[in-house]
Amino acid sequence: MNTVCVVGASLAGLLTARALRSQGYGGRLVVIGEEPHRPYDRPPLSKDFLKGAIGEADLALEGEDEEPGIEWRLGVAATRLDATARRLTLSDGTSLAADGVVIATGASARTLPGTEGLAGVHTLRTLDDARALRADLGTARRLVVIGGGFIGAEVAATARELGLDVTLVESGPAPLAGVIGLTMAQALAGLHEQRGVRLVRGVQVTEVTGADRADGVRLSDGTHLPTDVVVAGIGAVPNIAWLRGSGLELGDGVLCDEGGGTSVPGVVAVGDCAAWWDPARGSHHRIEHWTGARQRSVVAAASLLSGGTARPEPARPAYFWSDQFDVKIQFIGHARDADTVTVEEGDPAGGSFLAVYRRGDRPVAVLGVNQVRLFTRWRRHLETAPVQAG
Repeated sequence: MNTVCVVGASLAGLLTARALRSQGYGGRLVVIGEEPHRPYDRPPLSKDFLKGAIGEADLALEGEDEEPGIEWRLGVAATRLDATARRLTLSDGTSLAADGVVIATGASARTLPGTEGLAGVHTLRTLDDARALRADLGTARRLVVIGGGFIGAEVAATARELGLDVTLVESGPAPLAGVIGLTMAQALAGLHEQRGVRLVRGVQVTEVTGADRADGVRLSDGTHLPTDVVVAGIGAVPNIAWLRGSGLELGDGVLCDEGGGTSVPGVVAVGDCAAWWDPARGSHHRIEHWTGARQRSVVAAASLLSGGTARPEPARPAYFWSDQFDVKIQFIGHARDADTVTVEEGDPAGGSFLAVYRRGDRPVAVLGVNQVRLFTRWRRHLETAPVQAG
């Protein structure tokens, strides 16, 4: 293998490039990135960067000279892949042939229909998104956040800390209910309400009002929420449109085996765009968290270099964290696998607790809220005895 092209210059792409080098690959290594920026850390975009506590230099994942073995092609997108020939066509009209291809093109934020070109409406996925949102929040008094997932909840918390009047609109019964279950989600919703965030639940957004700039959000129950800025945190879609017709099998992402190998030899996929096969669950699924990219990049590199013969270790349970206000939320496992959930330390009303999810007598997930030390012990336990789907 003389040339490997990594398509995607974010965390997953960078870590896979590093893993290729650490596993002995000494050939040409090209990293292609649609954004003009060197790889940067995305989690702080909705928190410390948005509030102005850190600058762009603090987001860097590597220094200018830290990756001397990588040839960077930044500010250019891959527009087509002939997977069988392993030939990439780029947006600048050039093409690259490779012996191995790593697809790490990530995902893009879903946008609100009908808001194209309307000022004051934002998504948050990239550094440029965060720059624009930070500038808008600097002159705003009111913010409406649509969607109570991680991005929505974090942006709402940050904006409230900046002194804005914040309304968080969630179509379900509580923010994060789909991830941590309704009971615990309601407990976390109280943490927002206690700090002045207005939660509006169980309604849909029907319209963002305003002529040239957003001035309000209309809900399905007829309520109109006046605002200066709107943030849509309504999920993300994998960046795979450019791969249609490539010969790769696609679904909700690039479909991969449990080692990241695609349907075409010599091509692997990793990160938010990749739907890996989970033998325990019997299905493909994407992991859109920082730790998923870190764990899977090493596996994908091994799969590529071995020609698909390397057998990965059993997958660890999914883990994520989120910082909202002065609260650190940590979660491992799958809440949907549980029959019961019990608070085993602390009190949700006090903003510090640990809850264990069980299927029968077996722990299948753990939630920690400002319980870092105890959660870490539980996390180690679940990672050494990986969760099996029921």
